[in-house]
Amino acid sequence: MSAPQELVELAAELAREAGELARRRRAEGVHLAATKSSLADIVTDADREVEELIRGRLRDARPADGFFGEESDAETGESGVTWIVDPIDGTVNYAYGIPSYCVSIAAVEGGTNPDEWRALAGAIFAPALGELFTAARGEGSWLDGRRLQVSEPTGAGALLATGFGYDPATHEGDLATVRRAMTMARDLRRAGAAALDLAYVAAGRLDGFFERGLKPWDLAAGSLLVSEAGGSVSRFDVDTERPMLVAGSAPVHDRLTMLLREQS
Repeated sequence: MSAPQELVELAAELAREAGELARRRRAEGVHLAATKSSLADIVTDADREVEELIRGRLRDARPADGFFGEESDAETGESGVTWIVDPIDGTVNYAYGIPSYCVSIAAVEGGTNPDEWRALAGAIFAPALGELFTAARGEGSWLDGRRLQVSEPTGAGALLATGFGYDPATHEGDLATVRRAMTMARDLRRAGAAALDLAYVAAGRLDGFFERGLKPWDLAAGSLLVSEAGGSVSRFDVDTERPMLVAGSAPVHDRLTMLLREQS
């Protein structure tokens, strides 16, 4: 088993390279390749190209590791380490030219189930913003060399972020969740890239984050960032199709979890 620091260095290197490829492809013009769960849930040619770049680099550097990405088939490894990859989180933003998108890469042990794995390292790179967030287990969370810490609660209420599912049938439930969360919020952000939202919680730019239906690649690196920045991350309703993820400083996380569990 490799040390988390070795893994995070590789994750950071690959996230930067992949992010620069995504940025170049965005400048050249986005080409939609397909839709996924709904007409609103798109995948671009760049998503697939970026994931293939990451997968190829990992295959060369660590051929015994497993791989689980958003745009390609899972691959079981022999080393006990699996790489969880979202090549472009925030694809709709990416397609529209909104800078809130990122590459998310994490190394975990214990398989591809977020409730069973142990995250070892993660990197999130936002190409349009030039920011690299990294975390290694036991080594803290960092933004371009500056150590991160989750925010402290204030009397003004929590600045929260969330996201909605692509299926219109889920929107009413998501709006009901927002109404419940707003009882503890000073305001709400809905930027459209869960991995980046989690990085912002780790950086103290957001006080908390909640969202239903996230996939493993949406949360793998970001959850480790929050934990290593002194925050709390948990999931509930995991036996449903749309588990809820909650992240933030311990007081924000606990209060938000209590509010949202009352609804479920």
